[in-house]
Amino acid sequence: MSQSDKTRVTVEIHNRSYTIVGQEPAHRMRMVASLVDQKMSEIAAANPNLDTAKLAVLTAVNTTNDYLKLKEDYAQLLGSITRKEARKDND
Repeated sequence: MSQSDKTRVTVEIHNRSYTIVGQEPAHRMRMVASLVDQKMSEIAAANPNLDTAKLAVLTAVNTTNDYLKLKEDYAQLLGSITRKEARKDND
């Protein structure tokens, strides 16, 4: 994919403008940026003395933790569905 095929979107995260370039549709990139901004705002409200770099790292850590929890929940759900299907097939 060439540079001209990529989507460019300018977003605001934690009162700073960023230009994001990627293959995703613009609305998705804006949604992701909005979620990052919301998470940074939540963490900043709870920890008002954090500088931007520490705030960004804590946001990344919290977001990754949320992602891993969802991934584990998904794996458990998938396992549960697989077991139910196996029981049905054995009946």
